[in-house]
Amino acid sequence: MPWEGRLLSLSGQRNARAACASRGQTAADCWMKDEILIAGRMPPNVIEQLEEDFIVHDWNGAADPQALLAAVGPRIRGVATNAVQGVTPELLDALPNLEIIASSGIGTDALQLERVRAAGIKVAVTPDVLNDDVADMAIALMLAVARKICQGDRNVRAGRWLEGMGLGYRVSGKRLGILGLGRIGRVIARRAEAFDMEIGYHQRHRNLDVPYTYFDSLVELARFSDFLVVVVPGGPATEKMVNREVLEALGPEGILINVGRGSTVDEQALVAALQEGRIRGAGLDVFANEPHVPPELLAMDQVVLAPHYASATIETRLAMGQLVVDNLRAHFSGKPLLTPVE
Repeated sequence: MPWEGRLLSLSGQRNARAACASRGQTAADCWMKDEILIAGRMPPNVIEQLEEDFIVHDWNGAADPQALLAAVGPRIRGVATNAVQGVTPELLDALPNLEIIASSGIGTDALQLERVRAAGIKVAVTPDVLNDDVADMAIALMLAVARKICQGDRNVRAGRWLEGMGLGYRVSGKRLGILGLGRIGRVIARRAEAFDMEIGYHQRHRNLDVPYTYFDSLVELARFSDFLVVVVPGGPATEKMVNREVLEALGPEGILINVGRGSTVDEQALVAALQEGRIRGAGLDVFANEPHVPPELLAMDQVVLAPHYASATIETRLAMGQLVVDNLRAHFSGKPLLTPVE
C-alpha cells in the first residue's frame, strides 16, 4: 500500500482515538469502532458528532480519494452523503461491506436505490425537517418573478431605476397548481391559502383529506394554473414531465416554479417557451445538469435563478445533519432507522 494511502486510512483512526481519550476511554475501545465514509458535503454539526462514535474517513477531502478507498474500503460499513452528490456505482464497488447510506436531503435519484436495495443496504434520508424552508422558497420565487424583484434590484444597483421594467403581476387571488402534493406540496398550499389563492394539484393519487381541486392530468392542471409549482422527486418516472405540451397549457399568462428536481422539466422546451413568450416567466431553484445552467436562461429578465438553495438555512441544514447522525447511530446500535426509505 502506498504510504499516502496508509496515512489517509489512519487519519480517521487518530481522530477517533483522540475523541476516546477525551472521554477517558481506552485505545481498545477505539479499535472497536465502526468505520464511516463521508462522501458528500455535510452540515457542520455532522462530522464532529460522528467522530464521537465512529472512525470517520473523508472521501471528498482526501488528497487521493482512490488511495483512501483502496486502504479502507472493505472496512467501511456506513456512508454519509447528500441527495445531490449521492453515491456512484464506482464508490459502491469499493465498499463491499456497506450496510447503510445516510443522506442529507430527501431525493433518492443519486443514491443508486435499486442497486443498494438489492444488496440489502439500508437507506435513510431527512424528510420533514426541510418542508418549511422549501415551501418558503417556492413562495419567494413566485413573488420574485411576478413582482420583478431581482430585475428591480439590478436596476437600482446600476442606476437605471424603473428603466425597462414595466409593471409586475399580482400573486394574491391567483390560481396555484402544485405538481406533487406530498409533504412539501401541502406546506406550499397552506402558505398559498394566506394569499387567497385557489389551489389545484396533480399526482398519481387523489388526497382525500385536502380541500384542493384534483386534476387527473398534468396538462389540465397547467391549463388551470397561473402559477405551476413543481415539487416532485427526480428519477425516470418524473423525467421531463413538464414538457412542451404542459408549458403550452400553462400559457402566456403562466409562471413556472421548480423547487423539486431539474430533471422533471424539459429545459429546452422551457427555454423555447420563454423566448417565444408562450409562458410569462419562471423561478428555478434546480436544473437538469447542475451546476450548469442553460446560457439562454441567464440572459432572461423574466427568469429568477437560485443555486439549489431552497433548504439552505442554518436551522434546516443543522436539522438535516442531525438526522444523518441519528440514523447512523440508530443503525449501529441495532435500532430501527428514524427516517428510512421504504
